[in-house]
Amino acid sequence: MADSFVAAPRTIPVADGPIAPWADRAWAIATVAAASTAFGALARVQPDPRGHGTHEQLGMDACGWPLAYGIPCPTCGCTTAACLLVHGRIAAAFATQPFGAAVAAVGLLVGAHAALCLLRGRSFADLVVRWPIWRVAGYGLALMFAAWAYTWARWQP
Repeated sequence: MADSFVAAPRTIPVADGPIAPWADRAWAIATVAAASTAFGALARVQPDPRGHGTHEQLGMDACGWPLAYGIPCPTCGCTTAACLLVHGRIAAAFATQPFGAAVAAVGLLVGAHAALCLLRGRSFADLVVRWPIWRVAGYGLALMFAAWAYTWARWQP
């Protein structure tokens, strides 16, 4: 009886995917490239001890929101949290900016999954198109606003 249950595979062969194999491979390669580039850029810089402003080390301008409104922007600290995560300081990343840490973690996991799909000949697009995108977006938006409130409560310019 126990042998009759067989778990469905998490991914399917690339040839059986929901899009053309060449498009699936291109999407997976682009995802790996984006995740690798982000990882490499964040690994080269040091997290700003203020909990925000790390993006300035990457050549970006300082955020104008705190100057204009005196409060952090909704994504204040996201780059710092992502940098902390890449440097292996996971608890500090989530303590700095939960939304930024979560987005970075998901981005790195999706990049790793895309690399595994490329290596194993599995469809990357299959798993992605099965995601409940509106639910993911809704939870992401709720987390962003909750993290903004958290950042705002701890704000020190």
